[in-house]
Amino acid sequence: MLPSLVELIAKKRDGGLLAPPDIERLVQAFMAGELSDYQMSAWLMAVYFRGMSAEETVALTFAMLRSGRGIDLSPLRGFKVDKHSTGGVGDKVSICLAPIVAACGVCVPMVSGRGLGHTGGTLDKLEAIPGFRTDLSIDDFTRIVGEVGVCMIGQTAEVAPADKRMYALRDVTATVESIPLIVSSILSKKLAEGIDGLVLDVKVGRGAFMRDLSRARELATALVQVGKGAGKRVVALLTDMNAPLGKAVGNANETREALEVLSGVGPHDVLECTLALGAEMLLLSGKASTTEDARRSLQRAIASGDARRVMERMVSAQGGDPRVVSDPSRLEVAPSFAVVADRDGYIADIDALEIGLAAVAMRAGRTRVDQKIDHSVGISIEAKPGSRVARGQPLAQLHVRSPRDAEHVLARIRNAFRIAESAPAPGPLVLARIEA
Repeated sequence: MLPSLVELIAKKRDGGLLAPPDIERLVQAFMAGELSDYQMSAWLMAVYFRGMSAEETVALTFAMLRSGRGIDLSPLRGFKVDKHSTGGVGDKVSICLAPIVAACGVCVPMVSGRGLGHTGGTLDKLEAIPGFRTDLSIDDFTRIVGEVGVCMIGQTAEVAPADKRMYALRDVTATVESIPLIVSSILSKKLAEGIDGLVLDVKVGRGAFMRDLSRARELATALVQVGKGAGKRVVALLTDMNAPLGKAVGNANETREALEVLSGVGPHDVLECTLALGAEMLLLSGKASTTEDARRSLQRAIASGDARRVMERMVSAQGGDPRVVSDPSRLEVAPSFAVVADRDGYIADIDALEIGLAAVAMRAGRTRVDQKIDHSVGISIEAKPGSRVARGQPLAQLHVRSPRDAEHVLARIRNAFRIAESAPAPGPLVLARIEA
């Protein structure tokens, strides 16, 4: 006789291992309404404390994948590869990376997410482009990938719906940080895309969900192993997220910066992160045999204007105004008010978490999935770590509708900048590379 659903919850609570058919039953029962939200929450909490084996994590990933409809990209020629970031402050890399890689001849089907908490979301940034739609059907998504080489949409009701429901419970029961649950959540959506390969950007530091290197390495290793177990080519980079990436934080603000990269300008760290991840995508796809060759291909796609033209075609295909690609100033950014240094010195570091939380308080982000955001507000970092500043010099510009809107975050942002007497030694952006 099969164990009851309550017995399966109790078994995980007590540290037992569940067989793949038992995990499938739990997910199916949850989607059918036979397992209540509070019972699934209890099971998620048990997983949070007891963990899951690699076999259990693979089983949960596939159970969540099978809860919906996968995307069949097999009719499209060539290798399909996506990139996923675990999220950070100022991380707008997907917006410039996807068209650059597509311009190198690789199909890039990308299902992205919205911002929640201190980390921004790619969909919110793209929707700062007038008319741009991320709520496309699977059929439209497949068509655009075939015609343009890249398409960027949100999770539809058809793609891994169990993940969407389970994540909502994890968010309100403090079980988001469980590595097996993170792995199954990410990979169930990515496997549903019909991809052949996946490059993961696992952020590490104060502005990331994984704040220490050992936990980030553990997550990256689990993602790579489970992805490989699913028959995909997967590699992960661990990248620094102690300070915000680039200078722009906020939605229209970050989209502007990402579009500038397509024109060959933009902050060095954003470009470097883009090239590092893009090189891995080209290597997985077989479009390059060495990292050096891959980086040269990516740089040619930018310099020739091919990447910019791919982005224009994608924006147009998804209902947006393609003129913003060549003229990012068309994106509305609110008026700016300066936060200035209170003494002379060097920027020793910038607390990415504090900057991210300040942006949320300004309504550039959300703390609940149903909250509306203001695409035009945000923060521009004027002094990056290592910069020399004088008293009264701007550290950051706050983009807000009125000076009154800046008052409640001024101190928080000023305190996020640590000024020292000497410049810090520069550290690497890419901290480690993980492959199977």
